[in-house]
Amino acid sequence: MRLSLLLLLLLPGPPPALGMEDAAFPHPGESSQPPPRACPLRCSCPRDDTVDCDGLDLQVFPDNITRAAQHLSLQNNQLQELPYNELSRLSSLRTLNLHNNLISSEGLPDEAFESLTQLQHISVAQNKVSPPGAGPPAPCSWTAWGGGAAGPAQLAPQLSVAPQFLPRSLRVADLAANQMTEIFPLTFGEKPALRAVYLHNNQLGNAGLPPDAFRGSAAVATLSLSSNRLRYVPPSLPPALERLHLQNNLISKVPRGALSRQTHLRELHLQHNQLTDSGLDATTFSKLHRLEYLDLSHNQLAAVPAGLPRTLAVLHLGRNRIRQVEAARLRGARGLRYLLLQHNPLGAAGLPAGALRPLRGLHTLHLYGNGLDRVPPALPRRLRALVLPHNRVAMLGARDLAATPGLTELNLAYNRLASAHVHPRAFRRLRALRSLDLAGNQLTRLPAGLPAGLHTLRLQRNQLRALEPEPLVGLDQLRDLSLAHNQLRVGDIGPGTWHELQALQVRGGLVLDLSHNQLSFMPPDLPEALEELHLQGNRISYVGPEAFLSTPRLRALFLRANRLHMTSIAPEAFLGLPHLRVVDTAGNPEQVLVRLPPTAPRRPRAEGP
Repeated sequence: MRLSLLLLLLLPGPPPALGMEDAAFPHPGESSQPPPRACPLRCSCPRDDTVDCDGLDLQVFPDNITRAAQHLSLQNNQLQELPYNELSRLSSLRTLNLHNNLISSEGLPDEAFESLTQLQHISVAQNKVSPPGAGPPAPCSWTAWGGGAAGPAQLAPQLSVAPQFLPRSLRVADLAANQMTEIFPLTFGEKPALRAVYLHNNQLGNAGLPPDAFRGSAAVATLSLSSNRLRYVPPSLPPALERLHLQNNLISKVPRGALSRQTHLRELHLQHNQLTDSGLDATTFSKLHRLEYLDLSHNQLAAVPAGLPRTLAVLHLGRNRIRQVEAARLRGARGLRYLLLQHNPLGAAGLPAGALRPLRGLHTLHLYGNGLDRVPPALPRRLRALVLPHNRVAMLGARDLAATPGLTELNLAYNRLASAHVHPRAFRRLRALRSLDLAGNQLTRLPAGLPAGLHTLRLQRNQLRALEPEPLVGLDQLRDLSLAHNQLRVGDIGPGTWHELQALQVRGGLVLDLSHNQLSFMPPDLPEALEELHLQGNRISYVGPEAFLSTPRLRALFLRANRLHMTSIAPEAFLGLPHLRVVDTAGNPEQVLVRLPPTAPRRPRAEGP
């Protein structure tokens, strides 16, 4: 036997087929390395189980994909159909990414995914087919896609119907940003492992979402149906939902019991709909014992909804029609931390005394853009941020803020405050205050009694005509002082004003904004801690050699749009400023010659032995 085998091997020509054990030996002239793995042309295969064909402008499904592939990416191509024969071979696939192609319903056969019994993640998102002659669609943001239908002369095949069958093994399904109008019972039904479904930016109405769409898929925790055409909250939603996105629809009603089984729900987004008070009832949210975030902004509600759960931490009611807040409606939501009521028609009686008393743990209250004429009385004592810009507040009394000593942020910008109607002790109790915004009012002088711990003080766009040192006494934590867009002249800045800020020991230094005033020359004796100085939009025509002797830490100087000429800045002006890196002199009558100081050499670091 051995002699016969030896004779065969000595014969000319290729040897006959051998047994598997003999095939392991290399033939003369052949390498002992294994043959290269098969990989589709132009694609990359970084691992045995991964095929990446992303962004190759492919128009045909690639062949030569290994049967062992578990992860296949075909996103950002021009595929118009999925051939069943090619796809059925890939029974080991776990992830399939078809995002941003040109696949239409006609190009997606019902049995396309039937054999992918291991598939866990699938994306067929953003398969917007362009009208004839328009070329491939440009990539777009799913959240911004309008989803409008093409006109009669531009009709093109669209992905308007979901696949009838998706594998039972599925965990995540993304069909967002298409033109889908219909979902089938087994598209997402009977999927015990399914955890997340994304259907936002489609054309789904309630008729296209069957009542049993999620039957047998009780583990779904995330469902996104935003930016569709739903007119009411769909019934029979998965009971394990934790996040439900229904914003940007046409919802005017939450049917009774529609959310009664979703006891695990933590986030509910219903903003930008057409909800009115009659579309909700006292039981709408009462069963949601784990709800933490509820967004009802941009609707047509005239009152705070009833039956809010105790677990609620964030309630967004901005851009509604709420005229008054009743304490009884908030009594159940005692755990509320953030209440947003901006852009409602809340008037003088909109927040009566005690209305917010049940919210003992309230941290932030947003009342931007209402019609309030004073700070609401009896605010929760633990309030940390009160945001009241663009109202009609015309006065601050000595005790208006006394009930909230823990405030760290107070925003009263763009109200009607005049200096004569701000009591000298209005801020006396606010020892924790770090940010005070009084921009856009009618103040003619700095308020008295400012808290010593202030980090940020904004007074831009007032009518300040004078700066005196007394209001700045003790503000040794100040980091940002904005006095822009006032009527200040250098002569209006009292002697010693900046000396009150000389003791600043602020990490990061001070930012001082004096832009858009009437300064005709550099303010003298600026504070030593100054690192950024804004003087743009003034009348400065000269910068002398001693302008910055008191500010050795200066890093940035803005002199744009003044009255400077080519030689307006003394050559010695920036000496002694080793940290200066930015000097902006654009927009002056002439190009200004600027010579920055040389960078200070770094000291060599001591090396160890």
